[in-house]
Amino acid sequence: KLNLGVDTVQHGVEGLTYLLTESSKLMISEIDFQDSIHVLGFSDELNKLLLQLYLDNRKEIRNILGELAPKLPSYHSLEWRLDVQLASRSLRQQIKPAVTIKLHFDQNEDQTAQVLQTDPSTLLHLIQQLEQALGEMKTNHCRRIVRNMK
Repeated sequence: KLNLGVDTVQHGVEGLTYLLTESSKLMISEIDFQDSIHVLGFSDELNKLLLQLYLDNRKEIRNILGELAPKLPSYHSLEWRLDVQLASRSLRQQIKPAVTIKLHFDQNEDQTAQVLQTDPSTLLHLIQQLEQALGEMKTNHCRRIVRNMK
């Protein structure tokens, strides 16, 4: 009916979908949306129709995007135990410590558990890496990225 190729129509639909989803993700204002589509060189009438389409559907698009997001497990509780092997048949005097950690998670109202075992030096290294990652999250660059991901 449009007398256009299949690829042209497909690219047009994909472009419109991308424009609406990204604009809805960022919850951009009317003025920012108009500035974004003004660059595309469409007529004023088409720009008004796109703006109206965006304003009418942005909340519904955000709801759909929220439902499509993967539901990741969340931390519930932690149990830990320190085991120390002091001797064995072959070695009378040895100290072999091990830390056992049981992590409990909630995912979609189901509770799961993961059991991990490590030595104290590896655990200290893991703690340092996690503290470094938390420190990275406080930088302006990471805050900007996280804000744009919401």
